Amino acid sequence: MHNVVISGTGLYTPANSISNDELVASFNAYVQQFNAENASAIERGEVDALTESSSAFIEKASGIKSRFVIDKAGILDPARMVPRIPERSNEQWGILCEMAIGAAQDALARAGKTAADIDGVIVACSNLQRAYPAVAIEVQAALGIQGFGYDMNVACSSATFGIQAAVNSVQLGQARAILMVNPEICTGHLNFRDRDSHFIFGDACTAVIIERADQATSAQQFDVLGTKLLTQFSNTIRNNFGFLNRAAEEGIGTRDKLFVQEGRKVFKDVCPMVAELIAAHLQENGLEVAQVKRFWLHQANLNMNLLIARKLLGRDAEPHEAPVILDTYANTSSAGSVIALHKNHEDLPSGSIGVLSSFGAGYSIGSVILRKR
Repeated sequence: MHNVVISGTGLYTPANSISNDELVASFNAYVQQFNAENASAIERGEVDALTESSSAFIEKASGIKSRFVIDKAGILDPARMVPRIPERSNEQWGILCEMAIGAAQDALARAGKTAADIDGVIVACSNLQRAYPAVAIEVQAALGIQGFGYDMNVACSSATFGIQAAVNSVQLGQARAILMVNPEICTGHLNFRDRDSHFIFGDACTAVIIERADQATSAQQFDVLGTKLLTQFSNTIRNNFGFLNRAAEEGIGTRDKLFVQEGRKVFKDVCPMVAELIAAHLQENGLEVAQVKRFWLHQANLNMNLLIARKLLGRDAEPHEAPVILDTYANTSSAGSVIALHKNHEDLPSGSIGVLSSFGAGYSIGSVILRKR
């Protein structure tokens, strides 16, 4: 059994950003047009009038101020409100592959590795571009990596589940190093005409190099002390889009073919589950919560993160203890907690304990305990 480290992280950020004010202006224009076109039916009580949104509402509900997106114009067009991402030929690298390459090159450089040092690629994300061939194999080919690649989807917890899979492979000697990437175009499955969720998601891609400790050479390394996963079935976060939709024409285009959630129930269910799993995981590894210097939590909702940290610490967390990036990135699904790690780790002294944690649809929860070398 080999000791395993995370030796490098990488981040791809799209060039376009949408502020709350821009998003609200587009949404409210759609609402005004809908209400005007359906004025008679609304007056008769046959159709419910839509309610406008506001930047203040969005920030209070989520902590989000802006988000990066692959396409801005299509989202902000009140007549479309869907990102416009043209299809590419099969001879071109796909959009997820392109994002993954950007994040992977960043991670490889930080880890001091080349494609020749990597034996496997895991693409772990909540929204895969296609069923097959695997995006991971496409990324493997684009980077010139020998070995194997596969895709996995555990929604917002995909990164922590992917890290565990990579750690297992390296520990057992099946690979010297694994590249785990999380390309997320969350705006592609978001209903921008739903007031309760149109502001939630952004797009980004992260990458993590997991390798044998005795072969790691980078300046910033984290020992992986343990991983712990939990799933519990729930319909409170769901997306019913899939290849079987074409076999049931009556469901094509309905609301459930995009992201839907029962936000209040998710909050109530998930927060205590996450805090309990992290606390139990630390105890299993002979650690106390007080020893943890940093929590890199899934960046879904500021209020959720504040509550989880409070349940663990018995007090409000200081900003440096549970760093937040969702104010500018929004919820980037599996990439969120890794962005928090990527941007908030270099200041930690050697020996510091940190916890990378994700939680999302499934329900699915992941915890990875790290120690700064």
